[in-house]
Order: sequence, then C-alpha cells, then structure tokens
Amino acid sequence: MTKIPPNALIVVVDDDVFERMGASFMFVDAGYRVLEADSADEALQFFETNADIRLLFTDVSMPGSMSGSDLAHQVAERWPSVGIIVASGRPRPYQLPLSMLFHDKPYEPAAVLRQAREMTAQLG
Repeated sequence: MTKIPPNALIVVVDDDVFERMGASFMFVDAGYRVLEADSADEALQFFETNADIRLLFTDVSMPGSMSGSDLAHQVAERWPSVGIIVASGRPRPYQLPLSMLFHDKPYEPAAVLRQAREMTAQLG
C-alpha cells in the first residue's frame, strides 16, 4: 500500500457546503491536511500563497468567474506538480486533460483516496 507523503496538503473546492465538508472529512480522516474553498477564485488564492499543496480535489460546476474545469486547467498550467481530481454529478467535461482524474458524484471514497495516495506519492 502506498503511504501518504508527510504533510500532504489538499485543496477541496465545492460551492455546496455539505459536499465540501464531506470531502474534507474524507481526506482529513485519511491523514491529509485540507484547505477548503467555496469557489475557484478562493482556491487560486491558496495556490498562490502556499507551495505545499499536493492535490486539488474540485467540483466542476461552481458559480463565480471560473468553473472547476477552468480551475483545473489553471492549476495544471501554473502548478504542474499538483495532482488534480475532478468530481461532478454531470458527465465528464470534454476539455479535461487525460492526466486529470474524474469521478462521478456520488463517488466512492475508497477509490478517490486510492487515487489521491497514488498521485501524491508519484508527485513526491
């Protein structure tokens, strides 16, 4: 089993407070540190001020200046060493790069955590 790297920090982004809390609890319970954001703009602020972030877990549909897909693209471009997992209750967006993992909501927590462990271990 792949171990979680020390101090693995994840940004969880979802405008639905209950979805965000559930995802955050899932990651914290698995031993990760979590920053929560209710918009892509807020998430970008975390990335701009914290070099320790290892993984982005974001919903696709969010209000504001950019969607979760837009956020994922920005993070992939600006912080290529960050792993990205996207989740949505809608079909997978066509524009997501293949390197980003996608989960339908409701997602299986064990599958998300397995992929998070793999991504954070690979990214060192």
